[in-house]
Amino acid sequence: MNGVLVIDKPSGFTSHDVVARVRRIFNQRDVGHLGTLDPMATGVLPLVMGNMTRLARFYLGSEKRYEGVVRFGFATDTYDAEGEPSTGHREPNLTLDQLRSLACKFHGVIEQMPPPFSAKKINGVPAYKLARKKKETALKPVQVEIKEFDVLEFDGARASFRARVASGTYLRSVAHDLGQLAGCGAHLDLLRRTSVGEFQLNEAHTLDEIERAAHSADGVQDLFVHPRTLLPSLPAVTATDEIVSRIRHGQPVNLLELSKSREVKVFYGQRDLIAIAMRVAGTLFHPKIVLG
Repeated sequence: MNGVLVIDKPSGFTSHDVVARVRRIFNQRDVGHLGTLDPMATGVLPLVMGNMTRLARFYLGSEKRYEGVVRFGFATDTYDAEGEPSTGHREPNLTLDQLRSLACKFHGVIEQMPPPFSAKKINGVPAYKLARKKKETALKPVQVEIKEFDVLEFDGARASFRARVASGTYLRSVAHDLGQLAGCGAHLDLLRRTSVGEFQLNEAHTLDEIERAAHSADGVQDLFVHPRTLLPSLPAVTATDEIVSRIRHGQPVNLLELSKSREVKVFYGQRDLIAIAMRVAGTLFHPKIVLG
């Protein structure tokens, strides 16, 4: 199977758990994901399968959108609801307007400390492995970009929010830091990812849906993202038989109608994405990756 599947990840599964299950469903090893989701979180987890795993590099910096809930009153060691309290309980004394004012401090490019229980590596070892062994996690702050962080409602203990962030941003850290600013501690109570790049929640499928569809080749094909919608920022060209042959042999091709584009998607027919090609000079394009 070659293609992109958008999974609605259930809570309690790691991203690798999802990949492992899809590998078992299709009896296929070459499956990967396009952006880790914490076990507690749910929502959009795009998977690339077969030759489409070669597209993963194009999604490393994908923008992500989330909806979630921050609980105020105490912090936890994991910065989310799965951890142990790391502070005593302190009743929040905040209004919605005050909370929105604090949330504004997280807009734009900021320095953020990753959570101690994270996949960030320290001397080659993921921080969460050191944290589980009660070893010091000497993490360093990293620069992240938060394009939107809007507090929607607040009931005195829990605040719902919507966020749009650049790749590499930890919403757990935002919740923790917001609690510190509020003076009462806080942690991430719920998190649902609603998009990764062009992949939206309304096109996501549950693992059970995937498993049921796997019994029918036609049913599975209907669940894959249409290749024409992938990488929408790149223009597309439908290639002739001659161009397809040259591309499959790694040879450069002339694409006159796309002479101003840096990179292009090359299709054979409507659904067969065969390559991403890069302009090397004038109208001459060289295949950057060949998919089929």
